Amino acid sequence: MKLLLNKVAIVTGSGSGIGREVAYCYAREGARVVVSDIDTNGGRLTVDTILSQGGTAMFIKANVAEPKDNEMLVQKTVEHYGALHIACNNAGIGGPAALTGEYPLDGWSTVIGVNLSGVFYGMRYQLPEMLKSGGGAIVNVSSILGQVGFATASAYVAAKHGVVGLSKNAAIEYADKNIRVNSVGPAFIKTPLLDKHLDEATLNYLATKHPINRLGEPEEVAELILWLSSDKASFVTGSYYAIDGGYLAV
Repeated sequence: MKLLLNKVAIVTGSGSGIGREVAYCYAREGARVVVSDIDTNGGRLTVDTILSQGGTAMFIKANVAEPKDNEMLVQKTVEHYGALHIACNNAGIGGPAALTGEYPLDGWSTVIGVNLSGVFYGMRYQLPEMLKSGGGAIVNVSSILGQVGFATASAYVAAKHGVVGLSKNAAIEYADKNIRVNSVGPAFIKTPLLDKHLDEATLNYLATKHPINRLGEPEEVAELILWLSSDKASFVTGSYYAIDGGYLAV
């Protein structure tokens, strides 16, 4: 039987990259998927692909940095599908590269707004609906930089560390309410976000920082998120799972 049969799932930032692959995995396993992104074209392409493969999905444009957008996203999901069981809070941005003492203030606010506050706003509205649905699972996408530092990325590192702590806190609060909350920590994954900020030489260099000697694939991260979202992980909550080709082991 399919792992997520008849479940309703939201995936933020699913217009490309990891989020898109998560949406594909959820749909493949029987979930009714709400694809959400600020990129309308990318989001609709994700939906079209799911529909062409016999899955069920719809697109809702939302900016996770805006509380009202998160509220609207959950409301429309429940109005359309009648419940909410799963959420993958994946939407994120890279932000400026600068020393902490020179970091642009607007860059700090933007990165924290999307990468940390966006996860909080998402859970703020997802959790009450999951309670009404009898329980659920949330997977928040952090990073290897939710565990270690990375020069010139102070806002990103701070936000991703925050996601890990926030996930643990929510997990404790809702553990006896049949809602599981976990976070995942991808290393450097071949996504449009990486391609947008880094040239080929830098990408090749980063590959050497992983003992497995390559960058990760979005599909590999999605399979971990799928497992955490399913009843296969029924005793897993409050955990952080690195998926990093050995990056944190060095």
